[in-house]
Amino acid sequence: MKKSYEFLDSINFPSDLRKLSENDLQNVSDELRNEMIDAVSKTGGHLGAGLGVVELTVALHYVFDTPNDKLIWDVGHQSYPHKILTGRKDKIRTLRQGKGLSGFTKRSESEYDPFGAAHSSTSISSALGIAEANKLESKSSNVIAVIGDGAISAGMAYEAMNNAGASKTKIIVILNDNDMSIAKPVGAMRAYLAKLFTGKIYFSLRETLKLITSAFSKRFSAKAGKAEDFLRSAVTGGTLFSSLGFYYVGPLNGHDLSSLIPILKNARDSKYEGPIMIHIKTQKGKGYSYAEKANDHYHGVSKFNVDTGEQIKSGTNLPAYTKVFANTLVKHAKKDSKIVGITAAMPGGTGMDIFGKEFPNRMFDVGIAEQHAVTFAAGLATEGYKPYAAIYSTFLQRAYDQVVHDVAIQSLPVRFAIDRAGLVGADGSTHAGSFDITYLSTLPNFIVMAASDEAELVKMINTSVDINDKPSAIRYPRGTGIGVELPSIDEKIEIGKGRIIQKGTQVCILSLGTRLGECKLAAEELKVKGISVTIIDARFVKPLDEKLILNCAKEHEVMITIEEGSIGGFGSHVKNLLSKRGIFDKGLKFRSMTLPDKFIEQDNPEKMYEVAGLNSSQISEKVLEVLFSKNSIRVVKN
Repeated sequence: MKKSYEFLDSINFPSDLRKLSENDLQNVSDELRNEMIDAVSKTGGHLGAGLGVVELTVALHYVFDTPNDKLIWDVGHQSYPHKILTGRKDKIRTLRQGKGLSGFTKRSESEYDPFGAAHSSTSISSALGIAEANKLESKSSNVIAVIGDGAISAGMAYEAMNNAGASKTKIIVILNDNDMSIAKPVGAMRAYLAKLFTGKIYFSLRETLKLITSAFSKRFSAKAGKAEDFLRSAVTGGTLFSSLGFYYVGPLNGHDLSSLIPILKNARDSKYEGPIMIHIKTQKGKGYSYAEKANDHYHGVSKFNVDTGEQIKSGTNLPAYTKVFANTLVKHAKKDSKIVGITAAMPGGTGMDIFGKEFPNRMFDVGIAEQHAVTFAAGLATEGYKPYAAIYSTFLQRAYDQVVHDVAIQSLPVRFAIDRAGLVGADGSTHAGSFDITYLSTLPNFIVMAASDEAELVKMINTSVDINDKPSAIRYPRGTGIGVELPSIDEKIEIGKGRIIQKGTQVCILSLGTRLGECKLAAEELKVKGISVTIIDARFVKPLDEKLILNCAKEHEVMITIEEGSIGGFGSHVKNLLSKRGIFDKGLKFRSMTLPDKFIEQDNPEKMYEVAGLNSSQISEKVLEVLFSKNSIRVVKN
C-alpha cells in the first residue's frame, strides 16, 4: 500500500516544491528518501546513489527554474529522487519494469530529462552543448550537470572540462564526491579528492579565504563563509579544476541544505562568464542503515525487505556465466603466470573480483576508462602477457577505435571477455549487448566466438589461452547457464569449427549463441508437423566454418541463421559466403533472424526476445513461412 506524506503528497512538480519555506525542505528530503526506499524495495534498482543525493536533488529543484533551467544527471543511477519530484511520483513503482519508468534519465519520458543517460561521463559535454545552444539563441537559462567522483575520472569528462574551461560559457558542474563508485574508486583523481578533506592549511588561511571568495560576490562570501566545509579547501582544493578554467567552490556537505541552497543561489545569480565547479561531499546510501553499512552501499539491488535489508534472490542453483568465466580463468592463471585480468570499474559485474582475490597483482581495475583499458591490454600483449579484458558489450562500444587501431591492426593477442551480450532486461536499450558481433566481426585479424551454454564458454576460454597471434573475443549473456556439466580446462575446440547438434534433411538452422535452446524447441515443434531439421551450433562468427555451412546449404532446401545481435553480424557473414560461392543461384531459400532494427525497451529478457522475434515459436513460424513460400523470379523484357 502506498505511503502518505505530509509534504511529498502535495508535490507533483518542482513548482510545488518552490512554494514551500526553506525550513520545510529537510522534511521533504526525509519523506523523499523514505519514498525512494519503499519504491525500490518493490522494483529493485540502483538505490545507494539516489539516497546520497536526496538533499542535493531537493536543493537543485528548489533553487533552479527546472525544466527551463536544464538539469543533467550523469549516468542516471541517482535520478530516482529527481523522477519523484518531476511528475513521475505515481509511476515510481514501475521503475525498470515493462512499459514503466526507465532506471535512467530519458528524454522521451519527461521534459525534466533534457539529456538521456546510462553510460558515464557524458554530462559535462552535453551540458556545455546545451549552454552553447542557449547562448546562440540568447537564452538566459542555467545549465547544471551533476557528476560523480568516479565518472569525472573518465577521459571524456576531462575533454569536456578542458573545452568548457576555454570557453566563455557559463555552466554549473556539481561534483558529487561520495568516495564510492560501483567499485572502489581508483586512480589519481581519488587520491586528489581525498586530500581535500585532510589538508590543514585552511586553518591558517581562514581570513584569506574570505577575501578570495568575495571576488565571486559579497552575498556569496557572507553565506558561504559560514560553511566550514567550504572554507576548508577553497584554495587548496581548487587547484586542478582552476587550472582547467573552472571557478571552484567547495567542498561542501552535500546533506546540509543550509550550505547548499545559498551557494546554489549565488551560482545561479552569478554573472561569471565561464564554468563553475561546486564540489560536494555526500554519503552513498545515506539515511538507510543497511545501505550505509554495505560494501557496495546498495548500488544495485534486487527487491528487498525494507525492515531487514534482506534482498530477495532468485531460487536458481544454475551457474552464472560471469562466475563460470571467472572461475575458469582462475584455473588457467594458476598454471600460466602470463594471464592477467583487466576491468573498467566493473570487477564485480565481470567476475574480475574473483580473479583479483586470487591474483591481486595480476588484476587491473583501470576505472571508468574503457578506451584506456583496451590500449593498456594491448601494451601488455606486446610484452608477451595474455590480457583478458572483461568488459560489458555495451561499454566496449566506447573503446571501438582502440579495438581497431591499437589491437586489430597490430594483430595483438588481447582476449575480450564480452559479458552482458544480447538483451539484458531491466536496464533496457542502453545496456543491451546488441552490436558487438557486428562491430567486431567486421575487423580483420579477429576471432569472434559466442557460447551457446556454460560448457561451451569454458571450452572457448580454454581455446583462447593459446591464441597468441591475434585478438579474440568471447561473448556470453547475463544470467545463468542451463545446468550442463562443465568440462575440464584441457578441453578445447578447433578454431573456426562449428558442431552439429542434430541432423535433418529439409531445413538447416545455424544458431550462434544462447538462442540454441530456442532452436531446439522450434525443431521439436516442426518435427510434429513432419519437417526434418538440422541444427548447427556455429560457435564462430569469424572465422566461419565454411565447409560445414556450404555442405548444409547444398543438402537442405532452407537455411536460417539465428543470433542475439543486430543486422550486419553472423547472418550477414553467412549470406556473403553463400553469395560468393553462388549457392543462391541454385535455389537455396535463406533467411537471417537478428535483433530488429530498433532499440528494444526494458522488460524481462523473455519478453524482450519475444519483441525481437527470436523465441522458439517465432523461429518455427519463420521456417514454415520460408519453406512453403511460392516465390518466383519475374523476368522483365524491354
